[in-house]
Amino acid sequence: MANAQCACGALRLMLSEPPRSTALCHCFACQRRTGAPFSANAFYSVDSVEISGPSTEFVRTAESGRKVRMHFCPACGSTVYWKPDASPSVIGVAVGSLADPDFAPPAMSVFEQSKHKWVRLDGTVERFQRMPSDKRSRST
Repeated sequence: MANAQCACGALRLMLSEPPRSTALCHCFACQRRTGAPFSANAFYSVDSVEISGPSTEFVRTAESGRKVRMHFCPACGSTVYWKPDASPSVIGVAVGSLADPDFAPPAMSVFEQSKHKWVRLDGTVERFQRMPSDKRSRST
C-alpha cells in the first residue's frame, strides 16, 4: 500500500494498511527530533508494518512518564518510526518519510501548549493543549 524510508534508503517500512490516525505534535521533544516546529505523524497497527534495514534505537521518556522507542537510520540519522510503550499494538511513522504530498491531512493537533504562535491550522483539525486522553486538554 505505502512505503516509508529514511533519507538514504537503508531503513524502510512497507505499510499494508491505511493509518489508524494522523496527528501533528508540537511538544518540545518532537520539535527537537525533527528540527521543525512540529512533527507530522501517522499511526499504524504494528501488524501492518514490515520493517527492513538497520535502525538505532533511542529511548526517551514522554510527558506521560512512559517510554517511547525512537528508531532512526544509523547511516543518515533520519527518524522513521517509533514504538510507544503505552500502546504496544501501534507504531508511529514520520509522515515525511513517506514522501507523499497526497497523504491524508492530520486529524488532530496535540501539545498545542508549545505550538509556535505563527503556525496556523484549518478548522478541520481537532486541537488539544496536551494529549487527548486528558479531559482538560482540548483547545478553545
